[in-house]
Amino acid sequence: MEVKTSLLDNMIGVGDMVLLEPLTEDSFLENLKKRFDHNEIYTYIGSVVISLNPYRSLPIYTPDKVEEYRNRNFYELSPHIYALADEAYRSLRDQDKDQCILITGESGAGKTEASKLVMSYVAAVCGKGQEVNKVKEQLLQSNPVLEAFGNAKTVRNDNSSRFGKYMDIEFDFKGDPLGGVISNYLLEKSRVVKQPRGERNFHIFYQLLSGASDDTLKKLKLERDFSKYNYLSLDSATVSGLDDAANFRTVRNAMQIVGFMEDEMQSVLELVAAVLKLGNIEFKPESRCNGMDESRIKDKNDLKEMCELLGIEQSVLERAFSYRTVEAKMEKVSTTLNVAQAYYARDALAKNLYSRLFSWLVTRINESIKAQAKTRHKVMGVLDIYGFEIFEDNSFEQFIINYCNEKLQQIFIELTLREEQEEYIREGIEWTNIEYFNNAVICDLIENNQNGILAMLDEECLRPGTVTDETFLDKLNTICADHQHFESRLSKNSKFLNDHSLPHNCFRIQHYAGKVLYRVEGFVDKNNDLLYRDLSQAMYKANHSLIKQLFPEGNPVKVNLKRPPTAGFQFKASVGTLMSNLQTKNPNYIRCIKPNDKKASHIFNESLVCHQARYLGLMENVRVRRAGYAFRQAYEPCLERYKMLCKNTWPHWKGPARQGVEVLMTNLQVPAEEYSYGRSKIFIRNPRTLFFLEEKRKQCLEDLATLIQKIYRGWKCRSHFLLLKKSQIVVASWYRRYAQQKKYQKIKHSTTVVQSYTRGWQARKLLRELKYQKKCEEAVTTIAAFWHGTQARRELRQLKEEARNKHAVSVIWAGWQGTKARRELRRLKEEARRKHAVAVIWAYWQGLKVRREYRKFFRANAGKKIYNFTIQRIMQKYFLGLKSKLPSMSPIDKTWPARPYSFLDGVHAELRRIFHLWRCKKYRSQFTEEKKAVYEEKLEASELFKDKKALYPSSVRQPFKGDYLEISKNPKYQKLSSAVDEKILLADVVNKINRANGKGSPRLFLLTKKNVVLADQKTGQLKANVPLTDLASVSTSSQTDGFFALKLKEGSASAIKGDFLLSSDHLIEMITKLHRISSMAADREKLNIDILDEFLVQFKQDKVCVKFIQGSPKNGNSVSCKRKNNRLLEVSVPASS
Repeated sequence: MEVKTSLLDNMIGVGDMVLLEPLTEDSFLENLKKRFDHNEIYTYIGSVVISLNPYRSLPIYTPDKVEEYRNRNFYELSPHIYALADEAYRSLRDQDKDQCILITGESGAGKTEASKLVMSYVAAVCGKGQEVNKVKEQLLQSNPVLEAFGNAKTVRNDNSSRFGKYMDIEFDFKGDPLGGVISNYLLEKSRVVKQPRGERNFHIFYQLLSGASDDTLKKLKLERDFSKYNYLSLDSATVSGLDDAANFRTVRNAMQIVGFMEDEMQSVLELVAAVLKLGNIEFKPESRCNGMDESRIKDKNDLKEMCELLGIEQSVLERAFSYRTVEAKMEKVSTTLNVAQAYYARDALAKNLYSRLFSWLVTRINESIKAQAKTRHKVMGVLDIYGFEIFEDNSFEQFIINYCNEKLQQIFIELTLREEQEEYIREGIEWTNIEYFNNAVICDLIENNQNGILAMLDEECLRPGTVTDETFLDKLNTICADHQHFESRLSKNSKFLNDHSLPHNCFRIQHYAGKVLYRVEGFVDKNNDLLYRDLSQAMYKANHSLIKQLFPEGNPVKVNLKRPPTAGFQFKASVGTLMSNLQTKNPNYIRCIKPNDKKASHIFNESLVCHQARYLGLMENVRVRRAGYAFRQAYEPCLERYKMLCKNTWPHWKGPARQGVEVLMTNLQVPAEEYSYGRSKIFIRNPRTLFFLEEKRKQCLEDLATLIQKIYRGWKCRSHFLLLKKSQIVVASWYRRYAQQKKYQKIKHSTTVVQSYTRGWQARKLLRELKYQKKCEEAVTTIAAFWHGTQARRELRQLKEEARNKHAVSVIWAGWQGTKARRELRRLKEEARRKHAVAVIWAYWQGLKVRREYRKFFRANAGKKIYNFTIQRIMQKYFLGLKSKLPSMSPIDKTWPARPYSFLDGVHAELRRIFHLWRCKKYRSQFTEEKKAVYEEKLEASELFKDKKALYPSSVRQPFKGDYLEISKNPKYQKLSSAVDEKILLADVVNKINRANGKGSPRLFLLTKKNVVLADQKTGQLKANVPLTDLASVSTSSQTDGFFALKLKEGSASAIKGDFLLSSDHLIEMITKLHRISSMAADREKLNIDILDEFLVQFKQDKVCVKFIQGSPKNGNSVSCKRKNNRLLEVSVPASS
């Protein structure tokens, strides 16, 4: 049976602030400090998690902890971020509710780490599988990339996020992740050109210079020395605990996992290097004849290197830094820039270049991690955004950040109250209105379309005439002077005569978190965020592939004289979209707090924590939560926890749980106004009532423990006594047994002695009798033996005499037979000698006759004639033997009979050559014209693929049939055959590879002298008709697969939908016929055949890399194609044996 635990068990301080009693700011901070000192960094406010940054690693994020919080009730275990992540994930998976997790807090409070923990927990508890693990890995690896380009070292945090991030993670119906979408908000691009003292620029600049190889830096025209670059601060260039070189390798690996191609990564690094080079460009004044100052570049080396990196003409960019063109409706005016304006233009270009690069990175990551399925997805959003900021010097950035937090606080209060009200209605509890501070009036002050601060700022930026920060402040003083949450030096709310903390160039807003003083200096410029059109057009002229995408407004064809939207307008629209998105999801909140400014563990600064608690609105949150009922719990766990407090419910209650709780509360005499009964839960109004129940339970548990101890001790003593009694009985019985055994042994021994003496006397008497009897028997035996021996000797003598007589007869008979045999042998030998003599005499006689007959021929040249005769007979014998041993008529048969004599070597070899030529001629004479063409194609295939493609040897034995489908005879393809006018040279079924998933669709492949035709296999419907003149090349791999790509010429009519990636079992024949047709046509270029293990294929507007790898043995012998990301198809080919 599983042991149930509770948030209230072994509680350090109060785990849920709703139960804090009394509720004051001091008790709130004291409870946080007490838990922080005991390494309890998480505390609840209802369903909200407060997270204190411990500034050290704690053993509370292990896989065992993940399993401990998995599928557990939110209040079942001690507070933890895993509990909130599990509650959100289970609500999304089981109840089909879209979720969002809002993580807020100031810089250094641990927001980024909290978002990583949430994502890692969800990745650990969701499903497993190759595709699921790949999606999870891509989602997790997007963090290092965005941190490198969007995080920086600040005074408060060594890895501070300088942008807001919202990620929607999409799940299927099983709860497995399918992909995600990332939105970024307000990158602090001013950091690119200037950093406060003690802070760094974005991480990627330092990582590139520290971790890139010397060859990479040489290509980027960079040096490792940080001091060479004006945009990099030197006082905090190195940070303890940060290994920039290792982090650079991590970022590159993460980009590869997410799906960046090598050329894309190189383009990104080139842009980063260009920003560094841009900061080194300096200007000097130069007077013109009209008395106006104009700027000139001091040293053009950095400008030259930057232009080489981006592919821009140096003169174009140099002019853009010196002149500004202003266009009206029908006029174009060019003015010179002074040194200050030139520096402004340089910094504006650097900020825009980096900001747009960051936005492109987010878009590119979204392309890789987006869900491919078109069905409806469940969504979990994770919002990691900057918290409320109150600095000594607050500017435009702090103003819009605090505006965003006002909107988040507004939606937080609304959703919290709505959640409370929905639970009350669901449980049948009467809802009472809750008094709380509604910050809608502050949001209206900032975002009102007519009189809001952002609207007035946009109006100032757009109006003609002289526009300064002072005119903007004057307008605020005119319109917002009567607003109760706005103060300035000239407004009536400021009481300026006594308030010397409010300077003339500042205004103050009473936010929900407190008053914030804003300095208007820079508001207008930062809101304008202008980039001169000359610079945009110069960037668009670059040959760099990425720059044109980042500056589309520089296209002279699409010149737009309309002023671009301001930064404030864009941010307001983004926040509006974010709020609309959050309204559709079930919210979960994590409030991050940093305990000290020293980034040290075990230090709790109460004033700093109090400041953060105020502007996070935590006390307001507790009050809203406690305005109704402070604690609620389902009837079953409530009865299980407190049933020992009533005799009627202890130890087991057999009725419904609600009735048991009612009996329990009645018996404890709890006032009726302190609780209410819902449909499935009991609601307790005051924490004192809950603590009363806990105290009673604690006392009851102590009493029960005492009772259990008493019963146990009694049982233990009784058991000990019974054991002693049993032992005594056993000992007594063993002793009595031992005594009886000893007595028995003595009697037995005596009896044995008497018996032994008696048996000895009897045995001796018997022995004497047996000895006498034995002597008598031995005497009889001896006499009988002597008699039997005499009889045996007598019989032996008789047998010997008979044997001698029989041997004599045998010897005489053998002698007679030998004599007869020798006589017969002599007779046979004599007869044989006579026959041999006759044969010899006959041979001599025949020889004499022959000599007499041929004597007349052997008079002159006898030796030569004999020699020629002998040679003639040898040659005749050689030819006759060669005739009977000739090899087969096959031209590939290399056998040949051995020569009988060494003097025939030359003749033997020549005859072999002549015979081979003759049988080759006979073999060729059998060929038809079609067969000749097939062999010519085989020869051409050998020239194209021999020793180049591993598939070629297996194709040599296969005949080239051409029409494998018998198109003209098959009635199924009659319509298709009639649609193709020309003669079909090749017809086969191929697989057309889909770039989305790497799977193939069967297609009919028809080849004529002028076209390549692809048709549907089932219906025969025509899918594509590509003229051979539109083919640029054919690409295939060097391995045993059947994949090949038909690459079309750019700009041709057939290239609209892109290239074709196909797979065929007759690849060698198809490519050979294509090459042969193109080489035979006089009006077409020869078709290029590229044999590569990695090549690019154009699919509509995107290029996809097809990569061939050796498959592992576990994948079997089949070729498989898988989509790794949007830009890579990987073909796994089994290793050739």
